[in-house]
Amino acid sequence: MLYKLSLLTILIGITGLRAQNLNTMKTQPNQNPEGQIIKHGKLLYTEITIQASPETVWNILTDFNNYPQWNPFIKSLKGAPQPGQNIEVFLQPPGAKGMLFKPKVLRYDPNKEFRWIGRFIMPRLFDGEHGFRLIDNGNGTITFQQFERFRGILLPFLKKMLDKNTHEGFTGMNQALKIRAEQ
Repeated sequence: MLYKLSLLTILIGITGLRAQNLNTMKTQPNQNPEGQIIKHGKLLYTEITIQASPETVWNILTDFNNYPQWNPFIKSLKGAPQPGQNIEVFLQPPGAKGMLFKPKVLRYDPNKEFRWIGRFIMPRLFDGEHGFRLIDNGNGTITFQQFERFRGILLPFLKKMLDKNTHEGFTGMNQALKIRAEQ
């Protein structure tokens, strides 16, 4: 236990972040996607309408070898995206250092949804359940949703970075996906 507290103290010292009141960490009003594992917590949510079929967008989204060519947020994704299996993801939000982690795939439903959960060091320190959802609008467009629910004791210290850098990463990726799909 002392080791865990020391690690937390070191992380707080390294980041230079201050604690914020947990009551100020409400989710944003929106489509409010519910996590499979993280039912409540800090929610980041973005969506974009793309003039393409679900299959076209899905093919781009799951062509992991080409992520470096177009994806400004998820620089690389490796592994077999099968529920229960781990994949390797390298994220780099704008204005932030990149992070390599190995989340567990929760859902992989072709042309509809891809979801994983990642953890920092151990469960409930800082967990994120990331999801991509494609909704066929029935008019030649899809709504692409990208969202993540966060929880853990480090969450108050990372809220500002999530709201700025990570949110910008989501919107940048969404826009790049739209451009690529509509070419």
